[in-house]
Parts: sequence; C-alpha cells; structure tokens
Amino acid sequence: MSVRTTAATAGGDWPAHRVEAVVQGEYRISREPDTVLSTVLGSCVSACLFDPVAGVGGMNHFLLPGDTSARSSELKYGAMAMELLINELLKAGALRSRMQAKLFGGARVSAAFGDIGEKNVIFARSYMAREGFDVVSESLGGLQARRLHFRPATGAARLVMLPPAEAPPERRPARQPANTDRGITLF
Repeated sequence: MSVRTTAATAGGDWPAHRVEAVVQGEYRISREPDTVLSTVLGSCVSACLFDPVAGVGGMNHFLLPGDTSARSSELKYGAMAMELLINELLKAGALRSRMQAKLFGGARVSAAFGDIGEKNVIFARSYMAREGFDVVSESLGGLQARRLHFRPATGAARLVMLPPAEAPPERRPARQPANTDRGITLF
C-alpha cells in the first residue's frame, strides 16, 4: 500500500453542516466551506481534485478503470468520471493549472473481485500523470476498505482505514417456478 500525506490531509476542522455522500458512479463538486464529501471505498478509487485559490473542489467514485466498448461513457468508468469532474470544476472557476489531486482506494478487499483495485490504482496514477495533475497525497492499494471525508473548498481530507472483512460469496437467487396463476397482468 502506498500512503503519502500532507498537512492538508491530516488537519482540518471537521464539523460540517452538510455531508454529501458520493456513491459508486457519482461525482460532486462544491465551494461551500461547511460541505464535506464522503464515501466508502473498497476496490473503487476516488479522485479528489481542488483549486486552492478558487476554493472549489470535488470528488468522484469510480468502479472500473475503463472500457473500450461504447459503454465507456458510463460514470462507473474512470475516464468518464475524471472528465466530468474536471469539466464541472472548470465551469465553477477552477483553473486546470492550479488543480491538485488526492487519490484514495483501490484495495483488494475480496478475492472475488480479483485485482480490480490494482487496475483502478494503475489507471488513476496514469491518468494524473498523463493529464499533468500534481498528486499531493494518496492512500492506494492494500487490503482494507477506507472511509473518506473530503472538504472540497480547502482540499483537506480525512481517511479512516476500516477493519478487513471478506465480502460474502455471491450467490444466484433461487429460481422461482413459473406460475401463470398470479392474478397480475402486465402491459
């Protein structure tokens, strides 16, 4: 696991009037000083981008690194999640040249998910390097899920490593026998 932290990662006044959840396949931005963006990450990755001068930032939460098919336009894919987050920050007054990044997640929390966390980490680092963003802090990889709180107006982040837990194995639901006498007609 790679962990780099800065003073902006560890500090911060955390009471917030508004906590907004960012779930898989979503992104949010804010410039409100009392707003905290929150998520829980396993193999997924969140990129937190912020412009410290404009006082605006945001977080995404992507599930998969990318897809070469037409479905890659879905928010669950890293490339789309990154582009949408960056574009919204630019619209809100951030300058690309001032944006800083913090990366979180990409754990291997279950053998059932294979190495998807590692693929997400490789994608996130590669994207940041290719696009020229300065990664000022990261907590990536490992075996533990993470709870992340990010204050977009300042770029402060607080991270809690969650106890390791193996995900229960996936099971197919029991198949119901066909019954034509249910009394329901669908059009």
